[in-house]
Order: sequence, then structure tokens, then C-alpha cells
Amino acid sequence: MNVSRKALCITYGIFAAIALIFTWGNVLGFLAELGFWGGTVQFWQDVLVNESSRFITADMLFFMLAVFFWMILEARRRKLPFVWAYIACSFFIGPSIVFPLFMIHRELRPSEDKYESGDGALKPRDLAGLAVCGLAFMVYTGIALTY
Repeated sequence: MNVSRKALCITYGIFAAIALIFTWGNVLGFLAELGFWGGTVQFWQDVLVNESSRFITADMLFFMLAVFFWMILEARRRKLPFVWAYIACSFFIGPSIVFPLFMIHRELRPSEDKYESGDGALKPRDLAGLAVCGLAFMVYTGIALTY
């Protein structure tokens, strides 16, 4: 691994660590008081509290959908395993933490050819998973619009 790839991995690791500190510093109170499931339910109720919170949440969900789409395509192109584990962890740990970890994985397994190593095609299960995410995000946005 050359120096620039190492520097990228270190930078992504720093981003993930900072995101972990600043995001989880805000959620630990929920978990301590209400437990994992209770804190999760309370969190999603709280993000519906006003127009600003609904806006930023809907915006981030649809941004995440685009990032998930890219991550899957990139994972298929570079033959990276476990892309759906990163996506699943995004919902429980946080995308600002998980995405830099995916980028580290991506840098540690560069494609053999500079541009292509896999065909990059989405599999039917990828499309189904993205459809489920998109539908869930639209349902949330529909709920948010009725508040």
C-alpha cells in the first residue's frame, strides 16, 4: 500500500472516530435511560418533533440511499464482500461512522485494474434491498409530512 492510500485510510479512520464521539455522545443518554430498543424508538419519535428535524432527517435518509447505491456498485465492481453489513450497521451505528470504514475497506482492497475488476452489476437482492430502504425512507417522509 502506498503512502497516499495509507494517508487516506488514516484520514477516514479519523473521520469515523470523530463521528463516533460526536454522534454517540448525543445518543448514549437514550440508551442508558431507555435501553437499545426503547432508545431507538424514542430517537425516531424525537426526530419528528419539528420541521427542521424532519427536514434534516429526510434529507439524510435520501442522501444515504444514494450512498448505499454507490457503495453497492463500488463493492460489486471491486469485489468487496459484506457491503450489506456496512449498510445494516449504518442504521444502528450511524452512516457517518460506517461510511468511512467502508472507504478504508475500499482502499485496502483496490481493484486490480485501475477502472474495473468486477462487472459492477447490481444483483437482484441488491435491488430488493435498495427498494426496501427507499420504501422505508418514503414512508418516514410521508409520516413526517403529516406531522
